[in-house]
Amino acid sequence: MTTAYTQPSRWQRLRPLVEGFDGGLLLAVLLLAALGLVTMYSAGFDHGTRFVDHLRNMGLAAVIMFTVAQVPPHKLMRVAVPLYTAGVVLLVAVALFGITKKGATRWLNVGVAVIQPSEILKIAMPLMLAWWFQKCESQRGQLQRSDFWVAAALLLLPFLLVAKQPDLGTAILVFSGGFFVIFFAGLSWMLIWPVVLVGVVGVGLLIGFSDAICEPGVNWHVLREYQKHRVCTLLDPTTDPLGKGFHIIQGMIAIGSGGVFGKGFMQGTQTHLEFIPERTTDFIFAAFSEEFGLLGVLALLGCFAFLLLRGLMIAASAPTLFSRLLAAAITLSLFTYMFVNIGMVSGMLPVVGVPLPFISYGGTAMVSLGLALGLLLAIARSRGLMQR
Repeated sequence: MTTAYTQPSRWQRLRPLVEGFDGGLLLAVLLLAALGLVTMYSAGFDHGTRFVDHLRNMGLAAVIMFTVAQVPPHKLMRVAVPLYTAGVVLLVAVALFGITKKGATRWLNVGVAVIQPSEILKIAMPLMLAWWFQKCESQRGQLQRSDFWVAAALLLLPFLLVAKQPDLGTAILVFSGGFFVIFFAGLSWMLIWPVVLVGVVGVGLLIGFSDAICEPGVNWHVLREYQKHRVCTLLDPTTDPLGKGFHIIQGMIAIGSGGVFGKGFMQGTQTHLEFIPERTTDFIFAAFSEEFGLLGVLALLGCFAFLLLRGLMIAASAPTLFSRLLAAAITLSLFTYMFVNIGMVSGMLPVVGVPLPFISYGGTAMVSLGLALGLLLAIARSRGLMQR
């Protein structure tokens, strides 16, 4: 007697691909993606094809996210060193042969396309350091002080190359991604508190003597002239309300005018009368706040908090040191994106050109976000499959 062959259903064919995914993380991603699409439709409906392009970028990021999520973490370790090495080599090539636009040398023509190699380091940096600490622990059983010094050198090299371009925003993101790995690997608080103290004192002195040090002709040496102007504009944007302070002033006006309930979807006057510069990219949070108000902002922050909490829970239960460090660094890197963007739009931080995840327009940023979330899902999925 022969048994008739039954063709597997579509779900049976797809099940191995979706089995083990973290439902909480996916829910947070879907909520933020929905808010991003709604916001982009309003802010960019009269801005060419911004909404359609944003939808396409999200679709591409989703494909990348689900593809990367299929890769087990131990295989991700294999690409850490080659990806980091390639990124650093390309940064050196940018310094030697890069394309300069508006005073910054950040791009490299590789024949088939013009790329920005610093974007590679946003992912390569935490991957490399997580691999390094995993290797050290596997060889000696525990981490030693020399391992942290090597990690610091691996972090400072690309950070300085990116900062020299100059691209302070991306340099901060690269540095934060690597620093979080070193911190969670066991960096002593005795080394962190002095840096924090110096930073607090420095900010206090900057605010106290802002009138003197922001005078024309005063050279800060450690910062370029345009970076000095950004800091001084942050301290008092009214000194140049129609020039360098225009972005911050209009952003704060839009946020404040939203009130508690907001002006309503598609009803933002600051947004649609084009008072908000870069309303679909860096300053899209101002457009969101104007239309959805305080309640909308709290809902957005709640979604981000849920995403970050879920990411930290995944990191805490990851089976290996590599997975724990990588998941924690990715999660807190997303927090850095969110904190810096909202801080600069609301006038609490200098304008450094950092996008708001899921909300801001930008193909490269969205692809990087999809890759980061794919790594986080891969770690969560490996943990879930191991428990079965």
